[in-house]
This record gives sequence, C-alpha cells and structure tokens, in this order.
Amino acid sequence: MVTTQIKASPKDIFLHLLVIVTLYASAISFLILIFKYIEVLFPDKLEGGGYYYFTNAYSTIRFAISTLIVVFPVFILSSRYLNRSYEKNPAERNFRVRKWLIYFTLFATAVIIIGDLVALINNLLGGELTTRFILKVLTVFFVAGSIFGYYLADIKKHKTD
Repeated sequence: MVTTQIKASPKDIFLHLLVIVTLYASAISFLILIFKYIEVLFPDKLEGGGYYYFTNAYSTIRFAISTLIVVFPVFILSSRYLNRSYEKNPAERNFRVRKWLIYFTLFATAVIIIGDLVALINNLLGGELTTRFILKVLTVFFVAGSIFGYYLADIKKHKTD
C-alpha cells in the first residue's frame, strides 16, 4: 500500500494541537472532579472535614465542572471535524504532527499507568490501602487506560508506518 505524504498546514497543526490539549484538559478536569467527590464522600479523619474543607472541595468541583462544560465540547467538535477530514482524505492521518502527538500521548498515559500501579503496590505493601486511595487509583487507571486504549486501537486500525 502506497501512502501519500502531504504537508500539514498551520490549520492542521492547530487542529491537532487543539484536540490533544482539550483531551488533556478534559481528562485532568474529570480526574479532579472524581477525586474531589471521592474526598467528600470518604473524608480523611485527619483533615477534619470542617466548613473550610468542604468549601474548598466544592469550589474545586465547580471549577472542574466549568472546565468540562467548556473544554470537552471543543474536544468532541474538533475531533469530529478531524475524523471527517480523514474520511475525505485518508492521507491526512499521516501528518507528522498527528503521529508525534499520538505517540506522546501513548507514552504519557503508559507512564501514568505504570506510576499508578507502582503507587498501588507500594501502598499495598505498606498496609495503607484505604477506600479513598483505591478509588483514586482505579479512576486514574480508567482514564489513562481509556485514552491509551483508544489511541493504540486507532494506530493499529490505520497502520501506515
């Protein structure tokens, strides 16, 4: 199979960067949101859980939701736009900027998953497993694993190297 290499325009670079940045912002905001919900539902007895604790938690939850309301739709719309563009011109999947961003994302999510598992095993061996900690580890594993799985499947499906 012969693949045509076409040059990416500034518009293409901008769109690919926009998709990745909004993906990262959405993932981080989602993690923060879930972490704060976990902290509110399973409060740490040492933190006290007083008025200021919950005020801070709710403020963080509001900010995470606000970020998701704005950023996630931008991610969805820009991803949809790029996917339609790939359907019209499959050679656009071979843009170098796209490949670099996808492989960087795979690298970052792999490192996050590895670190997450190290933290889990470390706390397990130290006998410090709490419901809060386990839920946070599972949340990170789910988000990073979902992103990793999606982009790995995309690479395998559209293998062009």
